Formats: sequence, structure tokens, C-alpha cells
Amino acid sequence: MMDPQIERKLIEIMRVIHESDKPIGARAIADELNNRGYDIGERAVRYHLRILDERGFTHKHGYAGRTLTDLGENEMNDALIGDRFGFVISRIEEMAFKTTYDLETDKGDVVVNISYFDKDDFETVISLISYTAHSGYMISPRVRVFEEDSGPEIPIPPGKIGIATVCSVTFDGLLLKAGIPVEPAYGGVLQIENRKPARFMDLISYSGTSIDPIKIFMNRGHTSVLEVLEKGDGKILANMRQINSSAYDKTGEILKRAEKSGLAGCITAGNIDECLLGAPVDIGKFGVAVVGGINGVCALEETGIKIETNPLSTMLDYRTMSEI
Repeated sequence: MMDPQIERKLIEIMRVIHESDKPIGARAIADELNNRGYDIGERAVRYHLRILDERGFTHKHGYAGRTLTDLGENEMNDALIGDRFGFVISRIEEMAFKTTYDLETDKGDVVVNISYFDKDDFETVISLISYTAHSGYMISPRVRVFEEDSGPEIPIPPGKIGIATVCSVTFDGLLLKAGIPVEPAYGGVLQIENRKPARFMDLISYSGTSIDPIKIFMNRGHTSVLEVLEKGDGKILANMRQINSSAYDKTGEILKRAEKSGLAGCITAGNIDECLLGAPVDIGKFGVAVVGGINGVCALEETGIKIETNPLSTMLDYRTMSEI
């Protein structure tokens, strides 16, 4: 579980490394950070560099210092680090606001993730995503497939097929539509034991970061969704939201209605003022854990299939999506 202030420092350190045209050491990084107004010493920089090494974002070149790995560079490009603090939360809020899906009429727009894969993998992709969704580890078994000639709505690269899966932020939208503001708290790796949620093994706060925590954990490959599907034990991706205690009963009602409508991604709601699955909760609030909408994609990657995913990609009319 990473403190938001540490995440902020990690981002700034990555930015310094990114802007250097050669490997850069801890002392030089500390000097540059001090020039930018960050009061951080060389020893503290070394501590943060070890974290970046563990995440696979940096590579050590002996005494010469560090450079960003391809993974680190990709994160830089995706997140526009240093310029977009809070971008992920803003994006979540934007997409939640755009959600128009109505549980009563089964009509309206939902938030979706878009994944791209080779045409040759189509049958495997559909089969495994269906299995994951019907096992309860995705938001919905409804998907929409896009091919090269599907039109301009979702551009598809040559030789690829796209698949839209429902994103967990749809829950934020449903609650917001009912007048319940939702605070994105953490994205993390959730341990499943006996097919039941046990505890969060790792968490990254959404606050103060421009990198989607779920994407970080996905890129790190720390899931074992296939083991969860086959044996009932393993690790999946999940989000935790915080909601004001005054909305406790109303939230429960909406989540039950969502489950009846086929949006069964809510894992559990905690008690007011209590930690949820090991994740801290602010006073006066309660936590809601929701499965990651891309767990099926994680399962595919665990089989070795190459697939590129853009979480929180766009909005789609739920009626245009079909159950698989």
C-alpha cells in the first residue's frame, strides 16, 4: 500500500530520469529535484529508486546510474507524468458523469475498456473473457467486437480485432446518477481464497498520481486470474471506492439492482469507519470493492496472448453490447 506522497515523488524522479540523455545517479537526481523545489536527499532518492526498480520502471547501469525501461517509458508516454497529477481521477469523474445507463430500462451508455488482439486469437479471446465474466470476475458478460471494417467509431489497426468490455467506472456512474458521489480510493491486487475475497495484497492510491493504478498492476503481471478460475485461489485486479456514510443504505439498494441487471462486479461493501479487505477507509465513510473490468484480459495475457488494452477508453450504448 503506497502513500500518495511517495507516489508523487516516484513520478518526479521518473520525470528527471526521462529528461536525462544518459544514465543518471541518485545524487544528480536529488540535486535536480531540489532545483525544482522538492526537499529530498540522496538517501531518500535511493529508497524511491529501489521501488521503481521493483516495478520494472528503471534499469540500473552500475555506478553510472539509471535509465527508464521500455515499461517506464510507456508509462511516461501514457500518463504525461509531471503535467497531469490527478488526471486519472479527473478521467474517472468525467466518464462517470457521462454514464447514462438506466437500471430500470436497461438503456443508456456505459464506460468501456477497449482491447486489441490478433485475428487468429479471436476464439480464445471470446472463450476466456466469457469464462471470466460468468465466473464473476468482470463487470458484465456483455461485450462488443470491432473489426477493421466496423466503421470510424473505434479505429482498428490492420490485422487486429477490438473488444469492448464494461469498465468498473460504470458503477461510479450509476451511483452518481442516483445522487451519490463516489471517491476513487485505490486500485489493487486482491487475493481470492476459496473463490471468496480475502484481502488486498497491494494497493496504489488514485490520489496524486497520473498513472492508472490498475494499469500499473496489469503491466507488472502480478495477477493469477487463471488460477482463480481453475482452483478458486489466486490474485485478481480490483478497485476500492469510498462513499459517505449517509448514502450507505441507498448504495446497497443500487448495487443489488445492478446485480439483478447483470452488472455483478461489486465484490463487497464494508461497514462505516472500518477497513475493507485490509484497505484503509476514511472516518465517516465506507468502502466498496469492485472487480477490475479487465480481469479477462489479464487471464488472456497469462496464457501468452499479446493484447493491448486502453482502460477507461470510451462510452458505448449498452444495448449494442451482446452477452458471450
